[in-house]
Amino acid sequence: MILVTYKELLGFIAIAIAFVSYVPYFKDIIEGRTKPHAFSWFIWGLLTGIAFLGQISDKAGPGAWVTGFTALACFSISLFGITKGRKNIVFIDWFSLLGAGIALLFWFMTKGPLISVILITLIDAIGFFPTFRKSFMKPQEETLITYALSGLKFLIALFALENVSLITSIYPASLVLMNWLFVSMLIVRRKQLSL
Repeated sequence: MILVTYKELLGFIAIAIAFVSYVPYFKDIIEGRTKPHAFSWFIWGLLTGIAFLGQISDKAGPGAWVTGFTALACFSISLFGITKGRKNIVFIDWFSLLGAGIALLFWFMTKGPLISVILITLIDAIGFFPTFRKSFMKPQEETLITYALSGLKFLIALFALENVSLITSIYPASLVLMNWLFVSMLIVRRKQLSL
């Protein structure tokens, strides 16, 4: 008999939600309804990968699983975005990429992930701007359910953390907030544009 802990169960649930959340997103990309911003998704993959490594280094346990899964999904969406999405790269995109590099440098210099995780959390919020900007003008080009479920998966992941610390929790907590704010904006803009 295989026994899993409560936190492992939550970790598996978060991954299942993540998987389910990306199915309609990939379907909409393939069908041309969703046009992801390739550079934003690459930045999110890089930042999420750094957050995942920070969580692992601070013994986050099953609460980190969905962060690792999400990093892989972000890189996959970025690849799709190159051929089926938006590629207009602006200053904020380069700023976010540079910030990710600086965050890694801080980790290397300080021998600890705390400053890096705080930096990537801030950079992730800034890196969200190109998608937010694009989606404000064209809210139908994003798959709302993916972002709603993304907030949910990270909320569950917070409860799956073995070690709750600033290093393990600030990034997923910020993603709950950013994703649900983004969903709220999409709902409002879709209603405004349908009038």
